[in-house]
Amino acid sequence: MRIMAIDYGDRHTGIALSDLTGTIAGEAFVIDEWNAQRLAERIAAEAKERGADTIVLGYPINMDGSAGPRAEKSLELRDLLRTLTGLEPVMWDERRTTVDAHRIISENGRHGKRRKSIVDAVAATLILEGYLAKNRGTL
Repeated sequence: MRIMAIDYGDRHTGIALSDLTGTIAGEAFVIDEWNAQRLAERIAAEAKERGADTIVLGYPINMDGSAGPRAEKSLELRDLLRTLTGLEPVMWDERRTTVDAHRIISENGRHGKRRKSIVDAVAATLILEGYLAKNRGTL
Protein backbone atom coordinates (compact mmCIF):
# COMPACT_ATOMS: atom_id res chain seq x y z
CA MET A 1 0.00 0.00 0.00
CA ARG A 2 2.11 2.90 -1.27
CA ILE A 3 0.80 6.41 -0.64
CA MET A 4 1.67 9.44 -2.77
CA ALA A 5 1.32 12.96 -1.34
CA ILE A 6 1.26 16.05 -3.53
CA ASP A 7 2.05 19.69 -2.74
CA TYR A 8 0.63 21.39 -5.86
CA GLY A 9 2.31 24.59 -6.99
CA ASP A 10 2.03 26.92 -9.96
CA ARG A 11 5.38 25.85 -11.42
CA HIS A 12 6.82 23.29 -9.02
CA THR A 13 4.89 20.43 -7.45
CA GLY A 14 6.30 18.39 -4.61
CA ILE A 15 5.74 14.64 -4.55
CA ALA A 16 6.39 12.38 -1.56
CA LEU A 17 5.97 8.62 -1.45
CA SER A 18 5.57 6.28 1.47
CA ASP A 19 7.37 2.99 1.77
CA LEU A 20 5.65 -0.07 0.32
CA THR A 21 3.78 -0.73 3.57
CA GLY A 22 2.31 2.79 3.73
CA THR A 23 3.92 3.29 7.12
CA ILE A 24 6.70 5.87 6.73
CA ALA A 25 7.65 8.61 4.31
CA GLY A 26 10.31 7.64 1.82
CA GLU A 27 11.32 9.29 -1.44
CA ALA A 28 10.45 12.91 -2.28
CA PHE A 29 11.03 14.91 -5.45
CA VAL A 30 9.71 17.85 -7.47
CA ILE A 31 7.97 17.90 -10.84
CA ASP A 32 8.51 21.16 -12.73
CA GLU A 33 5.39 21.77 -14.81
CA TRP A 34 3.01 24.73 -15.04
CA ASN A 35 0.29 23.16 -17.21
CA ALA A 36 -2.28 21.34 -15.03
CA GLN A 37 -3.16 18.69 -17.63
CA ARG A 38 0.48 17.80 -18.31
CA LEU A 39 1.21 17.84 -14.58
CA ALA A 40 -1.69 15.47 -13.88
CA GLU A 41 -0.45 13.15 -16.63
CA ARG A 42 3.06 13.12 -15.14
CA ILE A 43 1.71 12.49 -11.63
CA ALA A 44 -0.53 9.69 -12.91
CA ALA A 45 2.45 8.09 -14.66
CA GLU A 46 4.57 8.34 -11.49
CA ALA A 47 1.74 6.87 -9.39
CA LYS A 48 1.40 3.92 -11.77
CA GLU A 49 5.15 3.33 -12.08
CA ARG A 50 5.67 3.46 -8.33
CA GLY A 51 2.58 1.45 -7.41
CA ALA A 52 0.75 4.18 -5.48
CA ASP A 53 -2.76 3.11 -4.58
CA THR A 54 -3.61 6.20 -2.52
CA ILE A 55 -3.10 9.83 -3.54
CA VAL A 56 -3.19 12.58 -0.91
CA LEU A 57 -3.47 16.03 -2.43
CA GLY A 58 -2.70 19.14 -0.42
CA TYR A 59 -5.75 21.37 -0.11
CA PRO A 60 -4.61 24.95 0.55
CA ILE A 61 -7.53 26.43 2.43
CA ASN A 62 -7.14 29.82 4.09
CA MET A 63 -6.36 30.15 7.79
CA ASP A 64 -10.02 31.06 8.44
CA GLY A 65 -11.13 27.81 6.77
CA SER A 66 -12.42 29.41 3.58
CA ALA A 67 -11.46 28.17 0.12
CA GLY A 68 -9.69 30.58 -2.20
CA PRO A 69 -8.36 30.39 -5.77
CA ARG A 70 -5.53 27.98 -4.84
CA ALA A 71 -8.04 25.59 -3.30
CA GLU A 72 -10.10 25.70 -6.49
CA LYS A 73 -7.00 24.80 -8.53
CA SER A 74 -6.36 21.85 -6.23
CA LEU A 75 -9.92 20.62 -6.75
CA GLU A 76 -9.41 20.85 -10.52
CA LEU A 77 -6.18 18.82 -10.22
CA ARG A 78 -8.08 16.30 -8.07
CA ASP A 79 -10.62 15.84 -10.84
CA LEU A 80 -7.89 15.35 -13.46
CA LEU A 81 -6.10 12.82 -11.25
CA ARG A 82 -9.33 10.94 -10.58
CA THR A 83 -9.93 10.59 -14.32
CA LEU A 84 -6.33 9.64 -15.15
CA THR A 85 -5.67 7.22 -12.28
CA GLY A 86 -9.07 5.82 -11.35
CA LEU A 87 -8.19 6.68 -7.74
CA GLU A 88 -10.11 9.06 -5.48
CA PRO A 89 -7.55 11.60 -4.22
CA VAL A 90 -7.81 12.44 -0.52
CA MET A 91 -7.90 16.20 0.04
CA TRP A 92 -5.58 17.11 2.92
CA ASP A 93 -5.56 20.43 4.80
CA GLU A 94 -2.10 21.73 4.03
CA ARG A 95 -2.20 24.97 5.99
CA ARG A 96 1.30 26.00 7.05
CA THR A 97 3.12 23.11 5.32
CA THR A 98 5.13 25.43 3.06
CA VAL A 99 5.94 27.71 6.00
CA ASP A 100 7.04 24.69 8.04
CA ALA A 101 9.04 23.37 5.08
CA HIS A 102 10.94 26.67 4.85
CA ARG A 103 11.63 26.56 8.60
CA ILE A 104 12.91 22.98 8.44
CA ILE A 105 15.16 23.77 5.48
CA SER A 106 16.56 26.89 7.20
CA GLU A 107 17.23 24.96 10.39
CA ASN A 108 19.28 22.53 8.30
CA GLY A 109 21.42 25.26 6.76
CA ARG A 110 19.98 25.35 3.24
CA HIS A 111 19.61 28.76 1.62
CA GLY A 112 19.10 30.36 -1.81
CA LYS A 113 18.72 28.15 -4.87
CA ARG A 114 19.24 24.95 -2.89
CA ARG A 115 16.29 25.92 -0.70
CA LYS A 116 13.99 26.68 -3.65
CA SER A 117 14.76 23.37 -5.30
CA ILE A 118 13.58 21.27 -2.35
CA VAL A 119 10.91 23.25 -0.49
CA ASP A 120 8.01 21.69 -2.42
CA ALA A 121 9.33 18.17 -1.85
CA VAL A 122 9.64 18.89 1.89
CA ALA A 123 6.09 20.32 1.95
CA ALA A 124 4.80 17.15 0.22
CA THR A 125 6.62 15.06 2.82
CA LEU A 126 4.91 17.03 5.61
CA ILE A 127 1.52 16.37 3.98
CA LEU A 128 2.38 12.67 3.76
CA GLU A 129 3.59 12.50 7.36
CA GLY A 130 0.40 14.17 8.58
CA TYR A 131 -1.74 11.70 6.65
CA LEU A 132 0.28 8.72 7.90
CA ALA A 133 0.06 9.97 11.50
CA LYS A 134 -3.71 10.30 11.20
CA ASN A 135 -3.95 6.73 9.89
CA ARG A 136 -1.84 5.48 12.80
CA GLY A 137 -4.06 7.37 15.23
CA THR A 138 -1.17 9.53 16.45
CA LEU A 139 -2.50 12.84 15.13
